[in-house]
Order: sequence, then structure tokens, then C-alpha cells
Amino acid sequence: MTRLAFRAAPTAALFFAALTACSRTPAAVPVPAPVTAPSRARYATGEDVLAAMRDRYDGKWYRTLTFKQKTSRLTADGKWNVQTWYEAMKLPGTLRIDFDPISGGNGVIYARDSAFTVSAGRPLRGSASINPLLLLGFDVYANAPSRTAALLRKEGYDLSVVHTDTFQGRPMIVVGARTGDTHRKQFWVDAERLYFVRTLEPAPRDSTKVQDVRFVNYQRQGEAWLAPRVEIHSDGKLVFFEDYSDIRTNVDLSDDLFVPSKYKTAKHWVLP
Repeated sequence: MTRLAFRAAPTAALFFAALTACSRTPAAVPVPAPVTAPSRARYATGEDVLAAMRDRYDGKWYRTLTFKQKTSRLTADGKWNVQTWYEAMKLPGTLRIDFDPISGGNGVIYARDSAFTVSAGRPLRGSASINPLLLLGFDVYANAPSRTAALLRKEGYDLSVVHTDTFQGRPMIVVGARTGDTHRKQFWVDAERLYFVRTLEPAPRDSTKVQDVRFVNYQRQGEAWLAPRVEIHSDGKLVFFEDYSDIRTNVDLSDDLFVPSKYKTAKHWVLP
């Protein structure tokens, strides 16, 4: 999962319907009103948004998740480099990534607000690291809102600024930037379903460009949601994406899986 991976919105279908309606008498086919953002935000602060997300799915969100991930990265020569990763998370705050083949013992563990790289089964020195996508897409439903807010501030999000917008035909709550400002660090939440949709921020290697990370193609998982695809766009160009398969929720996972020193000995969710 990127520092952790939308459906094609119905915009094209609505546009086609509008064209069809124009070719007939106005009374024959009513044209649906376009989706617009609320005139003002229902939430005064980002903390209010985080609390609403937690409250909506309190006791309903899955606590563990495993999946196989196809990871595609656009290289400098215009070709796609494709790898397979295996990921497991236990909420809140832990994520393990195994690079194919699993037997090689290479991967990354996020735990205790740190990231630990593992090479050939041997953990290297960890470093302080918060995974914003893990935090906003998953941990927000398990953490106390105050902890989520504190971690997001540490990552540079201004939780005092909230506005509304629309994205791919859905109403959005935007935290961290004012309307039209795409270069300030911000996250977008679906205003009706209260799940995380995207982040916008200056690109890591070129601050004049905008990096747009999106959770795509949300589908129901019981009373919760899961996006089986994640995309990264740089100034509107798709440069990285992840597709999940063999998705399982609320499976039993040993805590040892997320202990770097036990990377090779912990019972793996894929291996027999």
C-alpha cells in the first residue's frame, strides 16, 4: 500500500443522458440536477470530521484486513513495472507488507508510529514514520479522534480549515485547504458515506506539481467499506496504482506478524 493502493464516476453517463434529453421535448425525459457541494460545511473543524467518521462506523469497521496487491509503477522510459505484494493490517496502527516471493523475507512493517524495513528476514533500523493512508483510510475508525487529529497535525495538515466540494459526482468535505487551493496539504472525505477519498499535496520531488492520491472503486464490506484500488496522479497523470485481490476482513492475525524481530518466525496469513 502506497506509504501504505475510483470508480469511473457516472459523469459520462449523466452527460450522455443530458444530450439525449436535449434531442427530445423537454417534458419527455427529465434531466437530473447535477450534484453540487453543500453551500457551507456542516463541520467547523477537521476534528469534527474525524469524530463524525469514527461515530458513523463505531463497532462496524473491520479490525483486520489481508489482501494480495498488484503494484504498478510508471518508469522513466514510459513502461510499467509490476510487482506483487502481500499485505496485512491490524487496526489501529499496524501494517505489514511482504514483497514477492514471501520466502525471500523482504518487506516493511509499520508499527509504533515507525517504519521498519526487513531484508532477507533481518530487520533493519526503524525510523519514525506515520502512514497517512493507513491513518485516514483505516485507523480513523479505530483510533480516538483526538489521536488521529494529533497525528495528522504532525503530518502537516491544518485541521482548522474545512470547505465543501464535489469529486467524480460525489459531495466532498475537504480538510486542510481553502476552495481552489490544490497545493496545500489536504484530505477529502465523502460527505454522505464518510469514508476517505483522496489527498492532495505538493509532489515530493517537485513541489510545483500536485500529487493526488485516490482510494478508488469503493465496495461494501459488511457495514463498512473498502477501496480495492489506489491511484497516484502527478499533475493529472497516473504514475502509480495498486489493485487488491483475495481480500479478507476480520481474520485472526498474530501480533507477532508486526514485530520486526519475528518477521520470519510469525505464522504468515498466506503460507500454510
